[in-house]
Amino acid sequence: MTVDEQAWGRVLVLHARIEQELAKALQRRHGLGLSEYRALGKLVAGPRGGLRMQELAEAIGLNQSSVSRMCARLEDAGLTIRDLCEDDRRGVYSVITDAGRKRYAETEPTYCSVLRTALDKAASDPELAPAVAAVRGA
Repeated sequence: MTVDEQAWGRVLVLHARIEQELAKALQRRHGLGLSEYRALGKLVAGPRGGLRMQELAEAIGLNQSSVSRMCARLEDAGLTIRDLCEDDRRGVYSVITDAGRKRYAETEPTYCSVLRTALDKAASDPELAPAVAAVRGA
């Protein structure tokens, strides 16, 4: 195995461990999936609190079909609404609601705390420490 393959393998292990910890904590403490949390974060930061579905899909790394299903769940929970694009009636926006902003604000401290703790834990593993240092140094 090459040095690059070994390094990449460590990054993948680190990613998987962190994602698992984040997903578990967000679901248990807030009833929110990791992709849903990330979508709310992108919408909060988006222009006027919304993004086209395609832009949201690209921003969180999901395909359009998965984002559409996720947005339906967020809408059912009252955290987002769908809106038609004024310039192009075929375009659909996902727009965060006040309840969605509140839920994101309540969830963000958990995300940040769990991320920090998981990175600290991984940094104590000699195999993962260089990957953690690279992530934190970026």
